[in-house]
Amino acid sequence: MLQITDTLALDERDIEERFVRASGPGGQNVNKVATAVELRFDLSASSLPEEVKARLSALAGRRLGMDGVLVIDSREHRTQSRNRAAARERLRELLRRAAEPPKSRRKTRPSRADRERRMKSKSVRARLKAGRSRVRREDEG
Repeated sequence: MLQITDTLALDERDIEERFVRASGPGGQNVNKVATAVELRFDLSASSLPEEVKARLSALAGRRLGMDGVLVIDSREHRTQSRNRAAARERLRELLRRAAEPPKSRRKTRPSRADRERRMKSKSVRARLKAGRSRVRREDEG
């Protein structure tokens, strides 16, 4: 089990990992060993609550494919184990952010002074723009 929060955990069987060759640090090792990890998490088939799934799909952005699979790629470290841990930590952090419900918006109204300031600035701006218009002479009509 991959513990996300105190109340939310993810089954290891929902996560699929594939190791591929990585570019970047590693010297000649890069050409021989598949150190980069491609972590795949099937969001649509997971046992997460629906509201968490919805928030996660919004947070995931382009990492979420059309098939509902979240793909996290990690290739910043030289070893397979460190890349695997980094990818899992990124998934855990993404799920942690999706698990917390958004704050409810409290309706507010601008104060009278705010409204008056806004109207004053609008009239100042209108006068400024009116001053930019063409000057018309009386005989042009």
